[in-house]
Amino acid sequence: MRWRVGAVALAAAMSLGTSPAKAAPPRDDPVAHFLLDRGPIDAAGRPPGAGAEPEGEPSLARRSHERAAGLATQLAAAALQLLGVPYKRGGQSAAQGFDCSGFTRHVFQAALGLVLPRRSHEQAQASSLRTVERAELEPGDMVFFNTLRAAFSHVGIYIGNGQFVHAPQTGAKVRVDNMGSAYWSQRFDGARRARQLPAPAAPPAASPAAAPAASTPAAAGD
Repeated sequence: MRWRVGAVALAAAMSLGTSPAKAAPPRDDPVAHFLLDRGPIDAAGRPPGAGAEPEGEPSLARRSHERAAGLATQLAAAALQLLGVPYKRGGQSAAQGFDCSGFTRHVFQAALGLVLPRRSHEQAQASSLRTVERAELEPGDMVFFNTLRAAFSHVGIYIGNGQFVHAPQTGAKVRVDNMGSAYWSQRFDGARRARQLPAPAAPPAASPAAAPAASTPAAAGD
């Protein structure tokens, strides 16, 4: 697909801290536009010219902010990787297809390890998410819509620039749409963001050698 080629070239240029070609990416290349909006970064993950970190550990607030920004970008990027997957009612994987809430559930679990409820209206009420105002939207936020004459009956993932990724309806595929269009703007129900992003996995602590434990049968599961 054309957007995949453009995105790969743009991502490579940005990771090296160089500027991509002056020509803007095609309008139908949402991945390239997303990467372009994030701006180039150097090998340390900083914008070019940002300079080295001052001596000493960065503040907890700064580390938390940078980590949140990085994981939010992961969410949006994970959503964009699924463009073109067919819609399937009840679907929760790229192999079988997605419905709207199956798509968002899959992305949040794959990118953050955060397991959301199954239905869109349940996701909107999840205690692990907090309400975000439309003016404060950031890439990775969940955006909800009333498409079935019911609150929070549709959901997608915001990627910036007024656009979101979602699994629309039977016969369609995961795609990018503009929240500013008349249809989506009139049906916008609200947005949510993860309250607390999962902490990085800590390396296992060293422990003294111990005698092998007695083997136990594996528990039965679904």
